[in-house]
Amino acid sequence: MQIEFYKYQGTGNDFVMIDNRNNVFDKTNLKHVQYLCNRRFGIGADGLILIENLDDLDFNMIYFNADGTQSFCGNGSRCAVAFAKRLGIIEKQAMFLSTDGEHEAWINKDGEVSLKMHDVTSIEKGDDYYFIDTGSPHYIVNVEDVNNVDVKTEGAAIRYNKRFKAVGTNVNFVKYGETHLDIRTYERGVEDETLSCGTGVTAVALSYADNSGLQEGVVHVNAAGGNLKVGFKRAGNEFKDIWLIGSATFVFKGTIEL
Repeated sequence: MQIEFYKYQGTGNDFVMIDNRNNVFDKTNLKHVQYLCNRRFGIGADGLILIENLDDLDFNMIYFNADGTQSFCGNGSRCAVAFAKRLGIIEKQAMFLSTDGEHEAWINKDGEVSLKMHDVTSIEKGDDYYFIDTGSPHYIVNVEDVNNVDVKTEGAAIRYNKRFKAVGTNVNFVKYGETHLDIRTYERGVEDETLSCGTGVTAVALSYADNSGLQEGVVHVNAAGGNLKVGFKRAGNEFKDIWLIGSATFVFKGTIEL
């Protein structure tokens, strides 16, 4: 069976996209998900995204990590919005369903996608770490130089430690700066470093805000694959009106035999 696919990337976080409004792809076949995401034997991607019909919203976004597990993905959601525009489902605004519930998004004239994240009502702060769930869980470590971190080894050690082994966590290594943050990410479900992670960028931006006492603003974050922005407002211990902002780029389209 021939399947048409599209490839998108958001600051280097790349995804195979399939228009599944006519149920052409069997989403219960996780071996096909793993095959399509395999960088040596398939197309290659950090995740697979299906766009499906939904009665009361613009579309349903179904996201799979490269290993076939499911989670919320910030950059994947922004790319899904760009893909939905390409399919003619939306124009400038989208209301859609993802793994963690409903989301709003906007596309500006330059193709930049702003995704509204869910409120964050709880932040765990330790002596040398933050743990924040922004739709996916993130363990955040402050380092002096992100370029000197063995992300895969050190990230895996945390992801598979006694606390997180059963469910897993993403791990972010961040350098806080005066004008921007530098970040590298070990991503659960990929089980390796990815060039960018939208929920991770959001989590480190909120950790920076908490650490520095910011009540609102826009934080600039440099991921390995490019730059993203996170806007937010704070009310007490809760973060609200959180927006993940950045590019979502079409790469190529093709067909593949399944």
